[in-house]
Amino acid sequence: MIDLKSDTITKPTPGMMEAILNAKVGDDVYKEDPTVNLLEERLAKMFGKKHALFFPTGSMANQAAIKLHTQPGEQLICDKWAHVYNYEGGGASFNSGVSCKLIDGDRGMIRAEQIEKAINPPDFYHSPLTRLVCLENTTNKGGGACYNFEEIRRVKKVCEKHCLGLHLDGARLFNALVAKGESPKQYGEVFDTISICLSKGLGTPMGSVLIGDEKLMKNAMRVRKVLGGGMRQIGFMAAAGLYALENNIERLAEDHKRAYELGEILSEQAYVEKVEPIETNIVIFYLKDKIDQSGFLNLLQEKNIIISAMGEGKLRIVTHLDYTKQNHEELKAILKNLN
Repeated sequence: MIDLKSDTITKPTPGMMEAILNAKVGDDVYKEDPTVNLLEERLAKMFGKKHALFFPTGSMANQAAIKLHTQPGEQLICDKWAHVYNYEGGGASFNSGVSCKLIDGDRGMIRAEQIEKAINPPDFYHSPLTRLVCLENTTNKGGGACYNFEEIRRVKKVCEKHCLGLHLDGARLFNALVAKGESPKQYGEVFDTISICLSKGLGTPMGSVLIGDEKLMKNAMRVRKVLGGGMRQIGFMAAAGLYALENNIERLAEDHKRAYELGEILSEQAYVEKVEPIETNIVIFYLKDKIDQSGFLNLLQEKNIIISAMGEGKLRIVTHLDYTKQNHEELKAILKNLN
């Protein structure tokens, strides 16, 4: 089976398993797990921040960030396709009591001028007080699109002008860094908080890390506890994260190359209406109107290929470290022969 529904389906490599088995562990609730502490220190330093905290999931890390930035009744601004709005179970309203003002961006990316127009007047007490801007890089529903960093700088200036927090859902940020040739410290200089997922392109079994400065992060442990995220000997998973940082970042370029090649093939097929621009490891494409989507997915599954449907006619392929060269050649041949 060639499973390309997500890059979350990967299994630990032998090297990662060895790191997990040999990890030194302690009770992380007491901050006594040396491997977790090392992972947090390394990521904080990598991004030029003071603090980092390990979370079991990316959604929890994002939700904790929203809680740290806001008070109930306030509002955050994000793209209409943002993960924090679409894929976190309504957590912004449930956990923090905040609403989301949605912007119609470009492939999940929003511009500074759009954000400025969306800010509620702070002295108009009939509307929620705008407090936070959430960006996503790369964008999930936007097909792995990457922000232009100069646009992020412009967003930051708007946030500073209006005293707004700026959070980055960086679930696939390392894909963006590799694709754009950027550095983590660039992002640390601009964003107040950043969530990094270790279980997507980096291939660990679980875990995300929230990174930020002392003023915001001083209450992060308390918020994580309230959300049920206190963990014990989690150093085994932190060891997987350390291994991934050392071994699985540069290889993301191979995932990007394979995704681009699949997109090239799909764009030439009679059954495909459109392929979104490809920058990283996600391929979004649309079928011609006359083709039944469910039947198409079933046909692929009969050929041992799994991809995902995202609604609105979007079909998604995500390349990852378990997707081998042999898998790639097989899939290319299958896609060419589906006409």
